[in-house]
Amino acid sequence: MSEGTFHAWKAKYSGMTVSEARRLKTLEDENAKLKKLLAEQMLDMAAMKELLSREW
Repeated sequence: MSEGTFHAWKAKYSGMTVSEARRLKTLEDENAKLKKLLAEQMLDMAAMKELLSREW
């Protein structure tokens, strides 16, 4: 492990218990999934708006 990695890890997890670090990791994973779902939903909405804006 590089020294930079160690310092980054220490800055992020310093003072946390193991259970708190696990909970943080779980929340970060859930947040990433929600962001992906939101991005997909926004893309779908943009495509629908594009289809609806076309004149037939």
